[in-house]
Amino acid sequence: MAASEKDGTGSGRRPAHGDDTARRSHSSRAARPARQHSAAWAMRRAAGQLEELLGRGPESVSAIKPTEEGWEADVEVLELERVPETTSVLGTYHVTLDKEGDLLAYERTRRYTRGQIDRRR
Repeated sequence: MAASEKDGTGSGRRPAHGDDTARRSHSSRAARPARQHSAAWAMRRAAGQLEELLGRGPESVSAIKPTEEGWEADVEVLELERVPETTSVLGTYHVTLDKEGDLLAYERTRRYTRGQIDRRR
């Protein structure tokens, strides 16, 4: 039985000098500007909210970039599943998020088959 189970704290953390480091890094995160979320956070927000609106799960996020207003992302969504899989139809959706990660707008910018390769321009 772990010490945390014996003493009833349930924390599972070992007291060590690392706790002091964790407090310092937390306070430095709090000192950042309010919009400083990670790209991974923005990707999850964009994909999750688009899935909620479209009712289809995202395949991937192919682009993400911060903007003055929040984030912009391109999300690939499976629109029509076919056999063989290379003939399935996907759509690229351009998604705009505000600084809090709430979806402001989306637009389908491209529709293509999974096996299609982009030509160089």
